[in-house]
Amino acid sequence: MSTLLALAEQIENSPFGMALAESRYAFAVIEGVHLIGLALSVGLIFLTDLRLTGLLFKAVPVPDVLRNLRPYVIVGFVAVFVSGVLLFWAEATMLVENPAFPFKLAFIVLAGINALYFEFVIAKRAPVRENHAILPVSVKRAGYASLVLWTLVIICGRLIPYMPPTG
Repeated sequence: MSTLLALAEQIENSPFGMALAESRYAFAVIEGVHLIGLALSVGLIFLTDLRLTGLLFKAVPVPDVLRNLRPYVIVGFVAVFVSGVLLFWAEATMLVENPAFPFKLAFIVLAGINALYFEFVIAKRAPVRENHAILPVSVKRAGYASLVLWTLVIICGRLIPYMPPTG
């Protein structure tokens, strides 16, 4: 942990990290971009997941939902990723010492694995590709898993400012 903390201190105390943290507007703008990207990407993922679970848009073919929303989800994720790296750069020490941060990262990794498995395995199967009326249980499970994991990512992210550091 001390090596990780030392690395975080180096990142945060770099000229760029200090400039971000001390800027009157940069940090707030970056945080705003992070939240807008999150709303765009995760909001559209929730719509997709609600279709996969059969709770919403039942008349819309799954391939159409995936094809039409994917570009916007990707744009949102790029915004979230870039702004998240910049936010980490400005507050690395606090984040490394925060108990909610590793959980947030773990849930992001799990949500990513779920998404990749869905995209490269489940969505390639005929019932999804050909829009069969009855989707396999694996499609619903992937949708529910995504809803739960992204909800946990958001909860952990919101806990960060309120959790005391462990160090």
